[in-house]
Amino acid sequence: MSARADSLASPGIRSFSQATEWWVLWLFALGGGFVLFEPSPYELGFFLALLVLLVGGMRLGSAGLFMTALLALFNIGGLFALVPFLHDGDAVMFIAISFYLAATATFFASLVQNDAAYRLHALKWGLVCGATIASCAGILGYFDIAGLGGLFTLHGRASGTFKDPNVLGTFVILPLVLLAQAILVSGRLRLRLIVPFTIILFGGVFLSFSRGAWGHAVISLALMAGLTFLIMTDGRVRRRIIILAIAGVCALLAGLAALLAIEEVRTMFEMRAALVQHYDVGATGRFGRFGRAIPELLQMPNGYGPLQFRHVWVEDPHNVFINAFASYGWLGGMAYLGLILATLIIGWKMIAMRSPVKLYAIAVWSVLFVQILQGMTIDTDHWRHFYLLLGLSWGLFDLAKRYQRAHPGSEAEG
Repeated sequence: MSARADSLASPGIRSFSQATEWWVLWLFALGGGFVLFEPSPYELGFFLALLVLLVGGMRLGSAGLFMTALLALFNIGGLFALVPFLHDGDAVMFIAISFYLAATATFFASLVQNDAAYRLHALKWGLVCGATIASCAGILGYFDIAGLGGLFTLHGRASGTFKDPNVLGTFVILPLVLLAQAILVSGRLRLRLIVPFTIILFGGVFLSFSRGAWGHAVISLALMAGLTFLIMTDGRVRRRIIILAIAGVCALLAGLAALLAIEEVRTMFEMRAALVQHYDVGATGRFGRFGRAIPELLQMPNGYGPLQFRHVWVEDPHNVFINAFASYGWLGGMAYLGLILATLIIGWKMIAMRSPVKLYAIAVWSVLFVQILQGMTIDTDHWRHFYLLLGLSWGLFDLAKRYQRAHPGSEAEG
């Protein structure tokens, strides 16, 4: 199915060892959609994929090495901040998970240096399948089908196979963008295979009732469509993108109208659609905490310590940049700021460069760029898919640099 329906480079199965590699990567990416318990299938899949890929061939480019160095500084800052709280098992686990997630980013940066199209194809379809299952669980739970509401919802919002509706909504966006891109550019696409997946993923994002995920999805899709349109030189493909983008917006509005005809959905939508919620404002609200915590953090080289912000201000900061200084100290906070600024630079450079997998690069960057902005209102530093996007972006930048050196003056490839 995926070999027929994928508009992005679909190299197919070429040998037993490569087939094993493809399925291991697919299984690893699939596991990213199941985080109801820990260690999750994603963690187990990572170590299996690492073992298989070390045999298949991995290397780290200079950009990936720089990213790894910044992540190391970030986590070393966390170790210093952890020292007074070694008795706190949750704090120790928090920093251990940070090191693990940094390792996954390095893994993804290395992954695409060899056989990039083939490996990205496996990741794509693993993510699509994982997100589809997670979204189906969320939809079933939201409407309490077969009594699944208690398992797959939280506070009246679809959480699917995640602990948090916000994470479900955001995890679904990358596979959603990849499918939407495939619909826009593929003239040989079998829509009956792709459209049902896309509708289910839209349902997962919408029923999570995450304001951040809603905005993230809309902006990421618009950015992907715009960038994809710009790199296409074929007039027919450009016309197809315009027509399908308009048709997609119309279909989305029609689907939204149908969902809002359900009273339960409409009530929750009206409550969640407000730009500012009651817990955002006031001296003890989310934005109030920002203003009160920053002056204190400027006087605390080691911050509050891992997971200690909530003990001082009742809740977590819900701002990944403040959390970087609060949980990882000045060293970790500055390293994280440096990492994000550098990522913004290389990300925009990457999509302007020639690459054999440029469509993938556009999809990945469209999602990561918006997720970086989303970090202003939520803690994204422990989101597994953030490190997936981060590592892929730095790895794809290394790949694009190497491709341009090997093919000077050649045309960009999708």
